[in-house]
Amino acid sequence: MKLRHSGNNRQASLEMGNHNEEDYVPINDDVPSPRTNKFKKVSVLPLVFLIFYEVSGGPFGVEDSVGAAGPLLALVGFLVFPFIWSVPEALITAEMGTMFPENGGYVVWVSAALGDYWGFQQGWMKWLSGVIDNALYPVLFLDYLKAVVPSVADGYTRTLSVLVLTAALTYMNFRGMTIVGWAAVLLGVVSILPFIVMGVLAIPRLEPARWLVVDFDNIKWGLYLNTLFWNLNYWDSISTLAGEVENPKKTLPRALFYALVFVVCSYFFPLLAGTGAVPLDRELWQDGYFADLAKVIGGTWLCWWVQGAAAMSNMGMFVAEMSSDSFQLLGMAERGMIPELFAKRSRHGTPLVGILFSASGVILLSWLSFEEIVAAENFLYCFGMILEFIAFIMLRMKQPAVARPYKIPLGTVGSILMCIPPTILICVVLALASVKVMIVSLIAVTIGLLLHPALKWLERKRVLKFSVSTGLPDLQADVHDNNQSLVP
Repeated sequence: MKLRHSGNNRQASLEMGNHNEEDYVPINDDVPSPRTNKFKKVSVLPLVFLIFYEVSGGPFGVEDSVGAAGPLLALVGFLVFPFIWSVPEALITAEMGTMFPENGGYVVWVSAALGDYWGFQQGWMKWLSGVIDNALYPVLFLDYLKAVVPSVADGYTRTLSVLVLTAALTYMNFRGMTIVGWAAVLLGVVSILPFIVMGVLAIPRLEPARWLVVDFDNIKWGLYLNTLFWNLNYWDSISTLAGEVENPKKTLPRALFYALVFVVCSYFFPLLAGTGAVPLDRELWQDGYFADLAKVIGGTWLCWWVQGAAAMSNMGMFVAEMSSDSFQLLGMAERGMIPELFAKRSRHGTPLVGILFSASGVILLSWLSFEEIVAAENFLYCFGMILEFIAFIMLRMKQPAVARPYKIPLGTVGSILMCIPPTILICVVLALASVKVMIVSLIAVTIGLLLHPALKWLERKRVLKFSVSTGLPDLQADVHDNNQSLVP
């Protein structure tokens, strides 16, 4: 992947991760630089693993792709689908995230392109989608744990366990991004290591002919596409805490590139080992089947290791998602979109109110079933991505001269063409949703449409206090100097 930097009437094509060395220049010279806090920033390695957990967390959950479509289409899907969806989303995140390196991420992009009303809608839909997604992980953790502790399978013990686990992981987020980042690194290594061992042990058992099995008359396209989509989205989530990243104009694009390679490999090679080493039975390829494969390939010890890694993976995904959700609320508060109390930080530099608010949403939604959660969060996520694509194109058209430390080497027409395939995919995912999911999701969207004017009314009545943080530039300002940036 390449980037292009425009400056002094010359363009250079550089590898993704390189950057210009110019300092950000605010739009208005009299505007002071935004608040710089004393808290330690996130470096590239923890950021890679935070992105990994935002998007993936390992191969847990990809088994349904084989059950739905067979080995060949599953393997092809996890090689081809990233180019249709993941690469465009990661590239847009790199460009927009370095253009607006502040907390709030995609909310800020949409606000700059379409105004605060649609920026708020973006924030509402993506926050709700993230919280719905995060409600999965305590439940999935207990699903793996119940094999060892049967009492957490149901009843009051399970409910109490969800509450205790949510509280413990929420406290980790409260303690600071540095702890969260390095916890993600540790959990990532634990999650991937057993699959490396399983891959090595599977080599003598591999039969390449098993990879080529496909039955076009017996494919569950809805399950297949939803599995690919769910396992390869959320690349933009890391943008909501760009303000906490060390040197984001350099670190963010580089981390996105490394994470993209990491995620694709973490899916493809375990699938390659599992489908090639064991005779195919599509009915068995469901969530959790990798543990059974590990037992066949390596024995009981490897099975337990994979189950433990799956449990740890859910913890990593929870803390990464909550970081993204809570810092998104902080960024929205700093922009005056929601009450300023959401902008308050704890002594560890974390958005205390945002964390508590997001944790409450997780607890309220944890009663939903796995299928309902995945379908609902996919539906809301798709709406948010449409707004992001529109914002990306509009900013290319409205503000082509604004400095972009990372820039996709495509003009306006190329950018539009790049967004067409993922947009078509979004339409397919939306069309495949059940009537129940559509109704619930549209109700959620309607709440957001009404919530913004309601908050504005409360602001005018001075029931709630709103404010814009000092040093943030005017997103709607006209910029003509190609050495200027929308953010200091």
